[in-house]
Amino acid sequence: MRPAFLASIDLASYTQPSRGLDSKALAYVGNVYTKVDQSAVDDALLYLQQTIGLFTTYFDVASLSSIDDIVSLLDSGAAKVFVTRQQLDQLVLANIDQDRLVLILPGNTKQEIIDSIAGTAVDVYSHQARDTELVEAWLKEYGTDRPEVFVSFASPNAESALRISKLSAIPILPADILTLDAQSEPQSISVAKLLLANATSDRSDGLFTTLVTDERGVALGLVYSSEESVTESLRTGRGVYQSRKRGLWYKGETSGDIQELVGISLDCDHDCLRFVVRQKGRGFCHLATATCFGQYRGLARLQQTLQSRRASAPPGSYTARLFNDPQLLRAKILEEANELCDANTKSDVAFEAADLMYFALTKCIAAGVSLEDVEQNLDAKSVKVKRRRGDAKPQYAAQVRSSGSAEIGGKPDIVKEATSVPKSKDDPAGIQNGRIHMKRYITAEESPQAIQAVLQRPSQRSSDQIMGIARPIIDAVKTRGDAALLEYTHKFEKATTLTSPVLRSPFPPSLMQLAPETIRAIDISFDNIRKFHAAQKEERPLVVETMPGVVCSRFSRPIERVGLYVPGGTAVLPSTALMLGVPAMVAGCKKIVIASPPRSDGSVTPEIVYVAQKVGAESIVLAGGAQAIAALAYGTESVSKVDKILGPGNQFVTAAKMLVSNDTSAGVSIDMPAGPSEVLVIADASANPAFVASDLLSQAEHGVDSQVILIAVDLTQSQLTAIEDELHAQAIALPRVDIVRGAIEHSVTLVVRDITEAMRLSNLYAPEHLILQVHDAESVVALVENAGSVFVGQWTPESVGDYSAGVNHSLPTYGYAKQYSGVNLGSYIKHITSSNLTKEGLGNVGDAVMQLAKIEELEAHRRAVSLRLGVA
Repeated sequence: MRPAFLASIDLASYTQPSRGLDSKALAYVGNVYTKVDQSAVDDALLYLQQTIGLFTTYFDVASLSSIDDIVSLLDSGAAKVFVTRQQLDQLVLANIDQDRLVLILPGNTKQEIIDSIAGTAVDVYSHQARDTELVEAWLKEYGTDRPEVFVSFASPNAESALRISKLSAIPILPADILTLDAQSEPQSISVAKLLLANATSDRSDGLFTTLVTDERGVALGLVYSSEESVTESLRTGRGVYQSRKRGLWYKGETSGDIQELVGISLDCDHDCLRFVVRQKGRGFCHLATATCFGQYRGLARLQQTLQSRRASAPPGSYTARLFNDPQLLRAKILEEANELCDANTKSDVAFEAADLMYFALTKCIAAGVSLEDVEQNLDAKSVKVKRRRGDAKPQYAAQVRSSGSAEIGGKPDIVKEATSVPKSKDDPAGIQNGRIHMKRYITAEESPQAIQAVLQRPSQRSSDQIMGIARPIIDAVKTRGDAALLEYTHKFEKATTLTSPVLRSPFPPSLMQLAPETIRAIDISFDNIRKFHAAQKEERPLVVETMPGVVCSRFSRPIERVGLYVPGGTAVLPSTALMLGVPAMVAGCKKIVIASPPRSDGSVTPEIVYVAQKVGAESIVLAGGAQAIAALAYGTESVSKVDKILGPGNQFVTAAKMLVSNDTSAGVSIDMPAGPSEVLVIADASANPAFVASDLLSQAEHGVDSQVILIAVDLTQSQLTAIEDELHAQAIALPRVDIVRGAIEHSVTLVVRDITEAMRLSNLYAPEHLILQVHDAESVVALVENAGSVFVGQWTPESVGDYSAGVNHSLPTYGYAKQYSGVNLGSYIKHITSSNLTKEGLGNVGDAVMQLAKIEELEAHRRAVSLRLGVA
């Protein structure tokens, strides 16, 4: 909700200011502003911890040089940060939610303001405004359909602040010139007047409708307020309202059921006040109930009961036992948590969750923690921008594994979660003893179960959660077509200027402006990929005479319409366009549609346009994610429907591919399930440590959910150290080092006795990419059972397969190499069989056909043969 104003404070003295609002009064206001410089970052972080649930704080961070420090403030609960244009651009690149950024305008003239906000949709801040009339004129011209505007003043006064407020801007005023008691301090600015600056009333008596709630937002009752009653409530720190009969009404004055004021705010339409209070005594209502709508329900009622029992539980009662026996309470929480985990039906889950919440809340009340405290922590966590890895602790992960719900090489319920991108130099992701380092295990010293556990891939979010997010996006595009597709592209890709979701061929040369060396690289790769896939063509139909007069044949035809998904994300991927588009062209697909997320300006990378032109694509769909998959599957006003969708993508793309392929109304197939990129390198004493490290890092830089595995065959300590030294030295020199560290966090080295054990583990893991840096690598290929693609010998880095050798890089990941092949020419071809019988042939096979049809009681089948042969 938009604040009425911000109280500007000094971090060093806000608890005991010399004049103006103290910390208790600031809590009534709820919204504060403060500057923080480099020397005060730690103080600001401590302040945020101390004021959780009390204030909403806006930080001016213009003087901070470290983007990491700004992110830390947001992560710790800052509502918004006021930043310079340079800081804004860096934070946007770091994927910080723009709703939490406020651009500090570099000047106060009208033209300076217009120039600085051009092309941005974030809130803005006009600071230390000297000419308030100019600011007011600009606000009137700007209108109300705009981002929020914050204004501070070189010479703040009540008149200017109120005028700014009435123009729907947010004044920032020093806390030391604000007062809750304007009568005693007439020289200060009244907080009540600021809060009510935009309040409206449709009542003839001018009173404001007022909703009174507790700290959890539960409505206690409806009353009325006036400026006088609001002023008095702020002055006394109590619930004070305006009685339509008796004047000022000090709630609880006679009954004792008083209210402690927590905060006052306006609703979105400014025609209703909200008082947040702590109700004392029997409750709010004159009927001695908690609310005017009856007693509390649910968790609020349970809390009220437990608090009452805590104060005076009957001796020997179960609740008293729980409060007095921490071990019993601990056992019950563990018991109920386990029963909730095992519950399956909706009713069982609800039942067990209720039991768990009862015992958990008992634990909270015993420790003096309220539901309000818990919810404040939940709110604080909801605004975090850094995410912990969230791995289950080893003892719990081991319990899950021992129960059979996780299995190596499979897909179910894996508990190891991908790390986030490290946000600072102090983040330990991928670091051991100050070095980027993969965990090392000697298989001879570990149990087979332990080795299986360390080989688990980083988990993805639960399939139900991902499907739940993807399904409504698919439904929206299916039913609303281009309009929904554009909405999601504007939202997710920030390409708000895009007006059409499709770029059609022939593509303008202006969209393919590339350096000559880039064109040459693409052309070489194109030719090699074309040659390799063209060699996969079947020379002639398969024809077999199974018995005299019975000829069976099989012939191939290209899939008519294919959709090729080329991810955007953290890297530009024209190579994927080549790997998907060239075999489609070679196969002879009549319609090739490429989908790829646009850049924020609505354009697509010129490399992808150039590839699309070379492979003869009909169009490029300017969209990514589940929305692009839905557009390809169902078609829209602008997007051509396809028969098969191929290409890698994130979890949402994979979920969308699975959903549309299972929808019979879509009539579309997919290439394969897909997960994050991965590589397994097998190295023996003959391997070059620099080569091994470079191969591992080439996949680690794909994303934080990638995984790289090194299987070291009988290497000595010094040989292992040489590889680890190379890994660290090469990693720290990479521009995507933070992504590498994220991937390395869940990557491992396994030291094995011999090549036989190495291949056993490799086949169990079924890697997307398998690299053999071993002596006589060609002979080892015979031992490969499961892999997406194999790279043989020290002169075959995985990179050549990604780009230019000719093999396809769209490969099965996440263990699916046990069941699926990578993309190949066959991915774009369907096979049709035919039978051609002579009379003699039907006579030869007819008896068998009629007998089997008789057994299956399919009489029409039998007659189709018997009529031709003239038999009964």
